[in-house]
Amino acid sequence: MELLAPAGSPDALTAAVQNGANAVYLGCGDFNARRRAKNFTAEDLAWAVSYCHGRGVKVYLTLNTLLADKELPAALELAERANGLGVDAVLVQDLGLAAALKGRFPDLPLHGSTQMTVHSLAGVEFCASLGMERVVLSRELSGDAIAHICQKSPIEIEVFVHGALCMCYSGQCYLSALVGTRSGNRGLCAQPCRLPYNGGNPLSLKDMSLAGHLRELQEMGVACVKLEGRMKRPEYVAVVTAVYAAALREGREPTQAELDALRKAFSRSGFTQGYFRGEKGPAMFGTRAEADAPDEGFYAAARATYQKERPLVDVVMEALIHEGAELRLTVRDSAGHEATALGLPPEAARTRPLTEEDVGEQLSKTGGTPYRVTGLDVHLSEGLSVPKSALNSLRRAALEELTALRSAPPKRRTEALPLTPPESLCAPDAPPAWSVSLTSLGQFTPALCAAACGGSVDLPVHLIAAHPGAVQVVLDNGAQIRAVLPSVIWDAEGDEVRRQLRAAAALGVSAALVNTWDAAWLAKSEGFALHGDCGLGVLNSQTLQALRELGFARATVSFEQKLSAVRRLAKPLPLEAVVYGRLPLMTLEQFPGGVPCDALTDRKNMVFPVIPQPNGRARLLNSQPLYLADKEEWKTAGLTAARFLFTVESPQECLNILENYKNSAPPASQNFTRGLYYRDVE
Repeated sequence: MELLAPAGSPDALTAAVQNGANAVYLGCGDFNARRRAKNFTAEDLAWAVSYCHGRGVKVYLTLNTLLADKELPAALELAERANGLGVDAVLVQDLGLAAALKGRFPDLPLHGSTQMTVHSLAGVEFCASLGMERVVLSRELSGDAIAHICQKSPIEIEVFVHGALCMCYSGQCYLSALVGTRSGNRGLCAQPCRLPYNGGNPLSLKDMSLAGHLRELQEMGVACVKLEGRMKRPEYVAVVTAVYAAALREGREPTQAELDALRKAFSRSGFTQGYFRGEKGPAMFGTRAEADAPDEGFYAAARATYQKERPLVDVVMEALIHEGAELRLTVRDSAGHEATALGLPPEAARTRPLTEEDVGEQLSKTGGTPYRVTGLDVHLSEGLSVPKSALNSLRRAALEELTALRSAPPKRRTEALPLTPPESLCAPDAPPAWSVSLTSLGQFTPALCAAACGGSVDLPVHLIAAHPGAVQVVLDNGAQIRAVLPSVIWDAEGDEVRRQLRAAAALGVSAALVNTWDAAWLAKSEGFALHGDCGLGVLNSQTLQALRELGFARATVSFEQKLSAVRRLAKPLPLEAVVYGRLPLMTLEQFPGGVPCDALTDRKNMVFPVIPQPNGRARLLNSQPLYLADKEEWKTAGLTAARFLFTVESPQECLNILENYKNSAPPASQNFTRGLYYRDVE
C-alpha cells in the first residue's frame, strides 16, 4: 500500500519524505481544506514537486474546498501550474471544479477528497463516472464496509489510518460557519466541536489509529493509507510517518515502542479504533491533556531524522575507464532512468595504478544525496591513473543529471477551454414556489399540504414507505411529494432504502431529494428524478451546469452562500434555497458523547437540538431557526422554490410559520438568525 503523509509546510514535507512516505499531500494558496496551515507558495510548489520526484515520492495537491464563481479562474490557474509541474494528482470536493479540471487537463489525475462524503460503493461509482482515479472514504466506515467497497470498486480506494477524527461526516459540517462564519467547507474550520457542551466535550473524538490493522487493510485491497496532520508540526509528521513506513516496508504491525511514540507525538488521551471495529460509544471520546504533550528531547530526536539527507533511491553504476577514451559513468535507477557523465581520458600511471576497488570506493560516496549504490560494474584497463577529484566530479555530474531526469515533468495535454458561464435556462420572474420539508409524520396535516399547494412536500423515504395513506392525502391536496433520502447510506443499508424507494414509486412518488453523491447514485439507479440538497455544495454556476449534465432535475444552493451571490448565479436548472428552519450543523454517525440526547448546550447557554436519523445516527441542528419572512431578497434571487425546513416544530408552529411568510411578518422574538445569507463566509 502507498503511504500518504501530510505536508502542511516545506519542513513537514521534508520530514515526511526523509522518513519513508511514498506520497505527500499539500495545499497551495487558499483553495484547500487546511488554509490555516503554513502551506506552499507557487514557488514552493515547484520546489516540492522537484524535491519529491527526485526521491521517488508522489505529490498530491489539495484543491478540496467549495468555490465561488469568482474564485474558479484562480483555482484553474493554480491547477494549470500544478499540471505543468507534474503534480501526480489533485484532490477535489467541488463538482464544478472537478468538471472544469477534467475538461482542461485530461491527463491530470483527479482524486475524490473525503470532503465529498463518499461512504458506499454507490458514491465510489459516482466518482468513477466523473473520471476520478481514486477516492478517499469517510472515516466513519467499519472494516467490513471498507472491505466490501474495495472488493467491487472500479477505482483506487484510500483510507485514513491515523490522526484527528471529526465528529461530523466530512463535507457535511456547517457548525464552524454558522457560529462564526469560518467554513470547514472553505478550509477555515475553527473547531468549535472541541469546545465544552453540556458540561463536557461530547463532540470531541479521540484521534484514530489503525496501527495494528495494516495487513488487514492490505488484504482488503486498499490502495493507499493516509495520515492526517497538515496542521501538525514537522516533528509529528516525522514520527508518525516513520512508524507506519517501517511497518509497511517490513510487512508487520507497529511494535509497542512504536505505538508509544505515536502517542507521544500527539493523542487525545490515547487513540480509538471504534469506527473501524464497529464499536461506537463513549470510549471513542477524549480531549488533549497536558500530560499528553512530549518533552523537547522527543522533538529534537524527531528533527534529527530529517535534517540530513537519507539515501532513499537505489541506483546501479557502470564505469568505463580505458586508455585514450573519455571517462564514462552511467547511472540507472529502478524506474528506467539512465544518466551518463563524461570526463577527460585517464593518464598512464607513474606509480601505483588505479584499481577497480579504488574506483568503486570513490564512486560509492553518495553521502548528502538521495542515492544509494546497490550495484557497481567497473571496466578498467591496466596501468592507468585518474585523480579522485575527477571521479568525484564524474559521480556528481551523473547523479545531477539523473535527478533532473527523475524530476522532469511528464508531457500532458492542456485544452484551451474557456470558462464560459452556463446559460440561465431556469431563472423565473415569479416568486418561488414553496417546498415544505417535514421530519416526522406528526408534523403532517391536510392544512399544511394545502398551504404547500403548487409546491412540494418532502418526506423521509422510510415514512413514505411505512405510511402510504398519508402520501395519498398529500397528493389529494394538490401537492407533489419528494422522497428525502438519508444523507448516509452504507452498502449494508442500501437494499432497505431501495425497497423504500420502490414502495414510494408505487405510490406515484418520482423525485428524490439527495444530500450526498452516494444517495444520488442510488436514487438514480432506481429511476428517480434527482433533486440535489444542500449537502452537495452548490456554490458556483459550474457546479449547477455539471449537475444538469449529470441529469439532475433541480438543485439546492448551499446556505453558506450570500443571497446576493445566489442572484448572480447562472441557473441552467431550477434552483431552490432554504428560507426557514433550524439548519443542519452536523451529520453524525453516533450521538454526541456516544449516548442518546435531545440537545447540546454551549458555554453561552445556546441550545442545539439533536434529532435521530436512521440506523442510530443523529443530526445536530442550529440553536436558532433561520427566519426570512420579512426579507425580500430571497423572493428576487431567481429561485424556483423556497424550502421550509421543519424539524422540531409542532404541526401548529409549522402552519404559523407558513402564515408569517405569506404575510411577510417580522420575527415574533429575538430567537432567530438570518443565517449566512447576509454575511461573508471565510
